[in-house]
Amino acid sequence: MKIIFFIGIGFVAGAYLFSQTQPRTFVTLHDCKPVCLSTSELLGLLTSVGIQRLPHPESAIIMETDKTVVVQHPYSEAPIHYLVLPKKDIRNIVEASLEDQSYIMDAFAVIKKIVDERKLAYYQVITNGPGLQQVDYLHFHLMAWTDKNQLPTSTPKN
Repeated sequence: MKIIFFIGIGFVAGAYLFSQTQPRTFVTLHDCKPVCLSTSELLGLLTSVGIQRLPHPESAIIMETDKTVVVQHPYSEAPIHYLVLPKKDIRNIVEASLEDQSYIMDAFAVIKKIVDERKLAYYQVITNGPGLQQVDYLHFHLMAWTDKNQLPTSTPKN
């Protein structure tokens, strides 16, 4: 009887945690390897749940709105390197729907606010497509440098 109770609790908790995420296939019946969920898809799913459902440590948050959270990138590639994360599970920009538009626009409004407040001049906003993503969750990198000479060689300096 206890096992059924705990399975029921687990089912309800899982249903709540994953209710606002995009479906990602674990197993399909046709043309599937042993596990259909790639590492980037699993990371995307876990990121989605974490952003939507779990409390964020205040020290990790650079800025937050009701639709966007900004955190310091754990492996910075620039003096300023933030991750701008919509609080809605959007896998990539191509799969964005009309319902997602307000989340994407809010992310850009937050980026603008950070750029304005910090008077950033040498910055980039980057998002990758599915083939380049390490995490299947739409996010933007805001990277900034203090002067033109710090820019990476792949960045246009004109």
